[in-house]
Amino acid sequence: MAMAFKMATTGMCVTDECKNSFMEMKWKKVHRYIVFKIDEGSRLVTVDKVGAPGEGYDDLAASLPTDDCRYAVFDFDFVTVDNCRKSKIFFIAWAPTASRIRAKMLYATSKDGLRRVLDGIHYELQATDPTEMGFDVIKDRAR
Repeated sequence: MAMAFKMATTGMCVTDECKNSFMEMKWKKVHRYIVFKIDEGSRLVTVDKVGAPGEGYDDLAASLPTDDCRYAVFDFDFVTVDNCRKSKIFFIAWAPTASRIRAKMLYATSKDGLRRVLDGIHYELQATDPTEMGFDVIKDRAR
């Protein structure tokens, strides 16, 4: 079985695949985004979906379920006012209103443990509907 990183506070484990996919996104730029989900049965945080480098923020937003929680990381590339190319990694805690209370609680209590495993996140957003994580919100935060 693959190595997993245990989160002491919740008993959840983060799979190696989560950490490895994040490192590939951060250093090799092979993913634009990664969506993570918690498997309640196995108590594992796993990779749900990865976005190819050519995919954009709209693709990430469209991949999030309307009735269940997820975590996501997004690699936002932009050009500064003085023409420098930069990249910032956003962590999104997605908990739509229609998701179950149990799922919202599980994701809320496991979030900090996952963030600690994913080293190199610049900003965090919490969203219950798409407007709270719109592309304009990302652009404003990255400046």
